[in-house]
Amino acid sequence: MAACMEKKRNSDEQEWILEPLCFPEQPATDISRNSSSHHDMEVVTCVLCSHSAPLSEKDRLLKHLVLEHKLVIADVKLIADFPKYMQYWKNRISEQPITDFCSVIKTNSQGPVEKQEHYFLLCDVLPEDRVLREHLQQKRLEEILEQQQRERDDNSFQRICMFCNDEFTGNRSSLLNHMAREHSFSMGLPDNIVYCVEFLDHLQSKLDNLQCLYCEKTFRDKTTLKDHMRKKQHRRINGNNSEYDCFYIINYLELGKTWEEVQSEDDREMVEDEHDDWSDWQAHPVCAVCLFCEQQSESMEKIYTHMEETHGFDLHKLKTELNLRFYQQVKLVNYIRREIHQCRCYGCQEKFGSKPEVIRHVMEAGHVMQLPETSTWDQPQYYFPTYENDALLCALSDSDSESEHTGPWGDVPVIAEDISNLTVLKQTSVLNHLLKNTDSSS
Repeated sequence: MAACMEKKRNSDEQEWILEPLCFPEQPATDISRNSSSHHDMEVVTCVLCSHSAPLSEKDRLLKHLVLEHKLVIADVKLIADFPKYMQYWKNRISEQPITDFCSVIKTNSQGPVEKQEHYFLLCDVLPEDRVLREHLQQKRLEEILEQQQRERDDNSFQRICMFCNDEFTGNRSSLLNHMAREHSFSMGLPDNIVYCVEFLDHLQSKLDNLQCLYCEKTFRDKTTLKDHMRKKQHRRINGNNSEYDCFYIINYLELGKTWEEVQSEDDREMVEDEHDDWSDWQAHPVCAVCLFCEQQSESMEKIYTHMEETHGFDLHKLKTELNLRFYQQVKLVNYIRREIHQCRCYGCQEKFGSKPEVIRHVMEAGHVMQLPETSTWDQPQYYFPTYENDALLCALSDSDSESEHTGPWGDVPVIAEDISNLTVLKQTSVLNHLLKNTDSSS
């Protein structure tokens, strides 16, 4: 969590930190985003001849492969990109005989030779085929995630609700949330949906054809359709209708698994194997940043040494002199970060126009180790980090005696009551006086 707002000292003007602060990190690799859509009209060519068919008529092409070439492709539904799959094998089969890639199945092996036929099975038992299928699946998942991210970031969305005349602009989530809230029609969480515009077009076409969105029955007019969907509680998506699968991210996650299979997986099956090898695990290095400049280091000791030698700031010395407990160190670091970010000297509260100016002043005026009154920085608001990724806070040392300082009394000793003479204690007990007062009053 970023630093909260803070009132400027010695002035009626307020200064606000309105967004999370973060130290600069290495920029993420830019991923090229190619548009992904349904290519039902894309032409797919036979792997053994020039015959072709649109992707929407894939079954006709598969029938051609079986009847004309005796070639069977296993688990076609699990192939993420059928056109690329076919093109790959067309190229490979043109280089080598088909028997190098396919299992040969002889039919009617006990009958006459003239009635025997040889069929070729292309499946993922072949390592090359399995690698190809996995590569196409991974590629498709990356394209889908990129498409989803584009839709999440798109603020040019504009559409009228299909249940009322309200128009929504900006992000798609505004319309989806409206339909769920006002019309009790939930397509799912916006972040779980991809190809949202095509999804809405598909649903709108069903309503225009007076078709129920759940049971898909057709009615004579819109009024009858609305009454049916309301009474039968059919204002929802039929999860068993596979034509909607392409609009949900979950269906792209694992090859060969439907959304129902993915959701029904029990976490208990994911028991950690005690023989798992974690030797190749590489932790992301965390760099601490100097309080006064942009110097970074993965070693906390190097940062402490840098601040002491370059800027004359010794945090260990301040901790010892002021007897700072762990959370007091946290507050102090966050306070200094905040003041420098707001171009103000933390020692004298003088305001400057830029960060280099305030750093120069702190050094020249000798205010590096000069702290204000403890009540100035030992405030609850400095529990919150000024910078979200401030690794210096994770490296602060905890005092061994901190557990003893649980209250405002510090090191004041507590002397136990002497119970060696119980008779005297009973005679002088406060309870006796209370009982006597009670008896006298009654």
